[in-house]
Amino acid sequence: MRTSCTPCFAVPPQIPGRIGLSGTWARSALAGVLVAMLISNARADMGAASTGELKHMSVEQLMDIQVTSVARHPESLRQAAAAIQVITRDDIRRAGASSIPEALRLADNLEVARKNAHDWGISARGFNSYLANKLLVMIDGRTVYTPLFSGVFWDAQDYLLEDIDRIEIISGPGGTLWGANAVNGVINIITRSAADSQGLYAEGGGGTQLRGFAGARYGGMLAPDVSFRVYAKYFDRDAEALLDGTRAADAWHRAQGGFRFDSDASRPDTFSAHGDFYEAHEGLNTGGTAQSAGGNLVGRWSHVFTTEADFSLQSYYDRTHLLIPIVPFILNGIELAPAGFLRDDLSTYDIDFQHRFSLRQRHHIVWGAGYRFSHDVVANAPAIAFLPTVLDRNLFSAFVQDEIALSTTLSLTLGSKLEHNDYTGFEVEPNARLQWTWTPNQSLWSAISRAARTPSRIDRDLAEPAPPGILVLTGGRNYGSEYVIAYELGYRGQISSRMTGSLSTFYNEYRDVRSTSITPGAIIPIYFANNLAGHTDGLEVSARYQLADFWSLQVGYDFLQESLHVRPGQFDLGNARNETADPRHQVMVRSSLSLAAHLELDASLRWVDALRYPSGPTTCDVPSYFELDTRIGWVLKRLELALVGQNLLHAHHAEYGFADPAREHIERSVYGKISWRY
Repeated sequence: MRTSCTPCFAVPPQIPGRIGLSGTWARSALAGVLVAMLISNARADMGAASTGELKHMSVEQLMDIQVTSVARHPESLRQAAAAIQVITRDDIRRAGASSIPEALRLADNLEVARKNAHDWGISARGFNSYLANKLLVMIDGRTVYTPLFSGVFWDAQDYLLEDIDRIEIISGPGGTLWGANAVNGVINIITRSAADSQGLYAEGGGGTQLRGFAGARYGGMLAPDVSFRVYAKYFDRDAEALLDGTRAADAWHRAQGGFRFDSDASRPDTFSAHGDFYEAHEGLNTGGTAQSAGGNLVGRWSHVFTTEADFSLQSYYDRTHLLIPIVPFILNGIELAPAGFLRDDLSTYDIDFQHRFSLRQRHHIVWGAGYRFSHDVVANAPAIAFLPTVLDRNLFSAFVQDEIALSTTLSLTLGSKLEHNDYTGFEVEPNARLQWTWTPNQSLWSAISRAARTPSRIDRDLAEPAPPGILVLTGGRNYGSEYVIAYELGYRGQISSRMTGSLSTFYNEYRDVRSTSITPGAIIPIYFANNLAGHTDGLEVSARYQLADFWSLQVGYDFLQESLHVRPGQFDLGNARNETADPRHQVMVRSSLSLAAHLELDASLRWVDALRYPSGPTTCDVPSYFELDTRIGWVLKRLELALVGQNLLHAHHAEYGFADPAREHIERSVYGKISWRY
């Protein structure tokens, strides 16, 4: 999506939408699931959440939360040698979040900015540009970034938030275990098992911006050792505002449904299968409506030998279907290509094997291998094209990691990921981590990692406008991978019986970062190259204090410095200013009170420093701002009523984008919600 502040050749147009299947299937599925739930003979002992289940975790319980994203096997948060934060199911509920991006605001180690009603900019440790591509996101082990630009369509990622168990966020490279694009961070969204989500749950509500929403889930038993759940949800979100307060044209509605089956987790062999299906329509401020639809199927088999040895085999199929209105291509007042529609159909097949075992009680080894095949078919628009229009890609991978117990308090982790892709061939991503746990509740860790961001279709295959017109911007035929070497030092500990804290510092060296070059003697076509290098450094601080049994306070602070430059003897049209759009400082304060008469009061105050959004020869700023979100809830055994306010300090404000009249502002929002568990 272009704005008047953007040189048309400096940044490719944002791809804001998806394609839709017919609306009939989504509405029918939603109605069918709701009817089935309402006529079922739900039992009170099948998942009714007691008041106790919804109370805050103690400081000790928070440190003992099991995480899997750092070592690819369960370990307590206190043992994880990485800059990791965990957002729990209760954190999401008490924040009043209505979407996954809103829930991610709870992570102190992320940069989260809302662009409009349906698009978000989310990154870790910088590089949060329109084509942000250095953050790997997974939902139950399924990778959800798109090969179009190696980033995430956040509007396509959704779930019934009630059934999310936790979200694990690693800031820093995770390439050793997770591979390419886990350059600056990993987000792992983990949903609850069917056995943990039994009975009936229903929610609904509405308000100003979130005009209306409804969701329901029912879980039961198919056999003594097989549990299931089905769910459906729908929402309708109003458009945001422009600078003068008039409405933008980006209203959004979406329907989604899904299912999950799990076998008994107490047996050596466990099986699970789950899938999701969605459809959405998104208005665009540039005109027209983008449509999207898709679905996925995931199967997993796990076998446990002992507490220290197991293996798993997971496979998934993912399908996305996108239809995106593209504005005319205009250069210096001359229309080079008319408006049209870009259509993309992507099918992904993935299989992943992992084996974990111990050797001589000192070595804890995890290794695995995987294969991914993607089939991408594009119907080009006059103003933008991907060539070839049909592309098959193969990705082979293997990894090994060894956690070595050097002593009772000192451990060393060594590992590497090896990948082979069709663009650049082999990529090696090694990692070394050292952890010193001098008391059971406090530890220091350090790490050196190398990670790669492999090329996307925009980097290699873009043509703007589509041939046979005058070609202005193209992908780079020889565009290669971008690399980072990251140095990290961190602390995590239980400082007292009521306080936990973590501190992470980092220094990242980047090379071969994306640039735009001109054709010698002709200037156009401009093409993508790897002519940038530089570094970032900063720190992340997070602390949680239990002021009383009924009151907890969380504070977070992020500091980030970015320094990119054009490599000697090379050229970049944007002078190394196109890849970053990040605040230097962020401060977050969250308070959670559990009051008498089953009342809850939650508030989240954030301050975000001025966001430098550079492009081409100019730099456009988003001013620094304070913002406040609140929730008042009344929770009984099965019934919950809540009133949620978001962005309460401004009628509307900008969080992202260029400083021109077309930039969208995020409006103040208030909505009510009712939930029922049975």
